[in-house]
Amino acid sequence: MSRFNDSDDPRRRLLLRALATGLLAGATTAQHAARAGLFGDRPKQLPPGRSIYRLEGRVLVNGAPATLETRIGAADVVETSGDGSIVFVVGQDAMLMRNNSKLVLTPEMGKQTFTQGVVGNMRLLAGRLLTVFAKRRHTIETPTVVIGVRGTGVYLETDPQETYLCTCYGIVDLTATADKTSRETLETSHHEQPRYIAASGAVGKRIRGAPMKNHTDQELMLIEEIVGRTPPFVFPGDEYSAPRREY
Repeated sequence: MSRFNDSDDPRRRLLLRALATGLLAGATTAQHAARAGLFGDRPKQLPPGRSIYRLEGRVLVNGAPATLETRIGAADVVETSGDGSIVFVVGQDAMLMRNNSKLVLTPEMGKQTFTQGVVGNMRLLAGRLLTVFAKRRHTIETPTVVIGVRGTGVYLETDPQETYLCTCYGIVDLTATADKTSRETLETSHHEQPRYIAASGAVGKRIRGAPMKNHTDQELMLIEEIVGRTPPFVFPGDEYSAPRREY
């Protein structure tokens, strides 16, 4: 999936270059990066009534241009243009969507009706998404895979031919959309088992290994922080005081 290139986010590229060259070196590297939030400020939990933490470029919610005051619910459609990106929260789930992406949310089904404000199913029709979930089951669909998520953090890139998935931490069940015999359960603690899931190929072999790419621990720290959590991994000298997630 070489068409996905993070060179379209110059600030993210600048931070990653700084990390690589040691400009943020030392035991507090992760703290400085996380406090910069990749977007300028130390990340904070969003106050009640707010959905959007960061918005850039053209972003649509249910077809209408979004602003920082736009509320995003569990039955909404979020789209980013070529210059768009958004960091937002629905309930206790937080998401970072990059440019040229489209996400369709569906509420969790309760005993008799949909549970408003709680995401049950997500369809990433195109583009790239980093997301962290509250401790319950979710389903993510892309054009090539159905992912059963058990309270975890995942990064996805998708197009009609292939999906890239990194289970950053937690447990997922994968089934290729067009080949139910291509399936796998992954349990990870720190990006150990990324996968590509193809739309076509040999029966039972449409899931294959992949490298960890195009997302960082600092981005995960950002989106966990805005829902009052931190990831399960710990950096040296980490001073975060928010509750750490448990699976």
